[in-house]
Amino acid sequence: MANKEDLIQERLPKHIAIIMDGNGRWAKKRGRIRIFGHENGVKAVQNTVKAAAELGIEALTLYAFSTENWNRPKKEVDRLMSLLVSSLNKELKTFVKNDIKLEAIGNIEALPEKTFKTLQKVIEATKNHQKMTLSLALNYGSRDEIINVVKNIAEKVKNNIINTEDIDQVIINEHLYTQNLPEVDLLIRTSGEKRISNFLLWQIAYAELVFTDVLWPDFKKEDLYDAIIDYQNRERRFGKTSEQLK
Repeated sequence: MANKEDLIQERLPKHIAIIMDGNGRWAKKRGRIRIFGHENGVKAVQNTVKAAAELGIEALTLYAFSTENWNRPKKEVDRLMSLLVSSLNKELKTFVKNDIKLEAIGNIEALPEKTFKTLQKVIEATKNHQKMTLSLALNYGSRDEIINVVKNIAEKVKNNIINTEDIDQVIINEHLYTQNLPEVDLLIRTSGEKRISNFLLWQIAYAELVFTDVLWPDFKKEDLYDAIIDYQNRERRFGKTSEQLK
């Protein structure tokens, strides 16, 4: 496994996004219920956030709860929301100590009231922090996000705020949940699954994708380093040829 010293500081990704997958399978392997995996996945979140901040990563976005996750058993969803509240309250001191700004992307107004209020409290308390932006994707679905972007832009066109011919990538970016974040450079998915699962579809257009077999509760800082080294060993051409980059 890689060490921090193996990374090239000048070539770190600005924005890392992670699909935290495998909590349920981790618990099943131990003969426990799914929520046991989610509870142990919190430690992986803590380790990853700390490691990313120490490296100087500008933005870290974690896929915490998708719009499709509401279809899971109510008992599991309720426990997930309770776990989120307790984790946010517990980690607030860590965010303050390490100058980490918390943000949330998704339809967070539809979250349970206690979850929403706790989230807003931590976001407000860390709004001026600058070392790293940690974004939690909550009640998030990329297709819903894009639909909302289209509706918002259409409304502005209707009201003569935006001209149709002026709509470009910049305009679209300005209407995304991630408008204040750099584009995603590196997307990591744990547990061996090789899907995007409706996550940041627009934002990962040129991201490097890394899939690891490690189940999320087992994900350690060394696994993050491995993914970053994989990223740093790739040639990012953005549509150009290798010769054009020389």
